[in-house]
Amino acid sequence: MVKLKEQKDYTFNKSIKIATVPQKVFIPLSQHFGKQCIPVVKVKDTVLTGGLIATESSGIFSPIHSSVSGVVLDIQDYFHPLLGRHKAIVIESDGLDRCKTTPKRLQAEIENLTSDELRKIIFDAGIVGLGGAAFPTHIKLKPPKRIEYFILNGAECEPYLTNDFRLMVEHAKKILEGAEIVLKILGIDKCIVAIEDNKPEAIEIFKKEIRSRPFDKRRWEIRILKSQYPQGGEKQLIKSILNREVPSGGLPFDIGVVVQNVATVFAIYEAVYKNKPLYERVITATGSCIENPGNFLVRIGTTVRGLLNDCGPLKEEPAKIIFGGPMMGVAQFSLDVPIIKSTTGIIFFSKGEIINRENRVCCRCARCIDVCPARIMPAILGMAAEKERWDIAKDFDVFDCIECGLCSYICPAKRDLVHLIKYAKSRVKA
Repeated sequence: MVKLKEQKDYTFNKSIKIATVPQKVFIPLSQHFGKQCIPVVKVKDTVLTGGLIATESSGIFSPIHSSVSGVVLDIQDYFHPLLGRHKAIVIESDGLDRCKTTPKRLQAEIENLTSDELRKIIFDAGIVGLGGAAFPTHIKLKPPKRIEYFILNGAECEPYLTNDFRLMVEHAKKILEGAEIVLKILGIDKCIVAIEDNKPEAIEIFKKEIRSRPFDKRRWEIRILKSQYPQGGEKQLIKSILNREVPSGGLPFDIGVVVQNVATVFAIYEAVYKNKPLYERVITATGSCIENPGNFLVRIGTTVRGLLNDCGPLKEEPAKIIFGGPMMGVAQFSLDVPIIKSTTGIIFFSKGEIINRENRVCCRCARCIDVCPARIMPAILGMAAEKERWDIAKDFDVFDCIECGLCSYICPAKRDLVHLIKYAKSRVKA
């Protein structure tokens, strides 16, 4: 792992603001790992905020809900931040933000819910992993093997992003209550809260909250980690905390561990206590090109252009717009791309901040191998991709790559290794 320049000063002390409700939202039918959802509404239908608009009947998927009240204008191909273009439900807001009426649950009612009932609530709310992976949470919380440890991931190691930090500072109590729900579902009584040492305010707030709450304090352990990248990855976090390694091709539950991001656990709290589906999330909007960077509670389906009403105006035309962090994020091609469930942040980079990578020859320095947290050989995989030797890519464990971007970051030849490895993955799959 590597210590990166954090670049969090733009938004580190910016409290979460509620973003303007957009006049129109574009809600893609694919926002999670697994199957695309099928619309359950049609053009001209009236919808409520939090109302179900798309789902599936089987397989790995997560339901999708409207983020505004209004009328369905269209179901059409539209910009998608990860897929280029994809089918989306277009909804025009009526400006009333009328919510689906569901009563909040009382504590006594929640205590009597079974693990299966809690998982059903999480499924119905459409919750997926909000750290960026977007794996349906109800499936992750039903592991096929016995679980020993639950790790609450508050590392947030990506430069620029501070949305998880602000959630921890402003909603520690609710996050811990969400973690209690996860512990009940998993049938275990120990949670390790992982926070990097560059977040002392969050650490102190969690310590204070744990001391003041009525539940058994032995259930909780705060583990303070060195600030380094990619500390927040599941496999790296497990290695740092438990000194256990997820086997090649395996998942954390194979070694008795479940990891959940703090934003996901906060969404679990809101689903169980408030009956609230996942139709909005906190993101960081940052960079040198915008006038008012900050952390915003944004409705799913809001476009970048729409968010500029809150974080803008633009001080200069951005040379590149990234969804996510600078290391693992995806460059966008339009201001009309919508925010989806997996969007952690939007970074507006100026021309002077962009490094132009060239397809230069590997100099065999092995720096990419030295820093690779997955312990694979990015240089070999990059050359295999260039020569279209998909057999070599497979033999050198291409799917163990977590796409953290450290190989490209460290490469003195400025080779875009992570791009080549992503391409190799797509070809080996094919």
